[in-house]
Amino acid sequence: MGEEGGTDRPEQQSAPGEGDEAAQVVAFWRRLGLPGLVDVHTHFMPERVLTKVWNYFDSVGPLTGVKWPITYRHDEERRLALLREFGVRAFTSMLYPHKAGMAEWLNGWAAEFAARTPDCLHTATLFPEPEAARYVPEAVAAGARVFKSHVQVGAYDPNDALLDPVWGLLAETRIPVVMHCGSGPAPGKHTGPEPVARLLARHPRLPLVVAHMGMPEYADFLDLAERYEEVRLDTTMAFTDFGERAAPFPRADLGRLAELGLGGRVLLGTDFPNIPYGYVHQLEALARLDLGDDWLRAVCHGNGARLFGLG
Repeated sequence: MGEEGGTDRPEQQSAPGEGDEAAQVVAFWRRLGLPGLVDVHTHFMPERVLTKVWNYFDSVGPLTGVKWPITYRHDEERRLALLREFGVRAFTSMLYPHKAGMAEWLNGWAAEFAARTPDCLHTATLFPEPEAARYVPEAVAAGARVFKSHVQVGAYDPNDALLDPVWGLLAETRIPVVMHCGSGPAPGKHTGPEPVARLLARHPRLPLVVAHMGMPEYADFLDLAERYEEVRLDTTMAFTDFGERAAPFPRADLGRLAELGLGGRVLLGTDFPNIPYGYVHQLEALARLDLGDDWLRAVCHGNGARLFGLG
């Protein structure tokens, strides 16, 4: 979950061999009659930044609190090859600053990465700082198709006045922002549904994708998705064995999840490569919800393809 996880020590879901796993992933989407997958929550970032993230997981950091072996600890070329072997048609380079002065540099790297990686949706990020009023429009003009906001790691209020023109621009241009705003696993000063509800009250047309289904406040974020038609949720780590042990999804809300998914509002996300289990397990976890093949087709491909205008 970025720099997140549970407070218990869940058992790890073992990953199959990568060759076998690719065959399993392809068989999953072929059975559904899909042309592949659209994954809105994958991480690519400068190598030195990614190394620090992996070191954090290795050290059992205070936000994770669990052993977190990185399943896909490979160089960038191999990670890209794996996604393509899995049949992921489009993915993102979710990257985010933990302090002021980082976002513009990260955006420069992400623009270069997208230019040499045509199946990556050009991703950008932001932070509440005066410069955001300049570099966010610049990223939009450069072709950014999705933004990442991490209010837990960045420890900022999404309602900070410095971000108000940014949210207005993203609402106007209809560019989605994937926001880690749930309070799991370690609540932050600005996590949870209340700051997001205030943000949406001021920017009701903001295309907001709630990362990790908003765990553990699933029901509250489902409420927001039902209230605001531009709010969506991604499945990242939700419903997996790992996620369920840390923050189980309420079974009583499966009907709401089904309706939102069929209505275009639930998107596949995985957190690749920073996951402690195999990629296929996220897909299996969605399938075992037993919400039907039409729901799986929508979540794993159709909803993301429509959101980003993919052919």
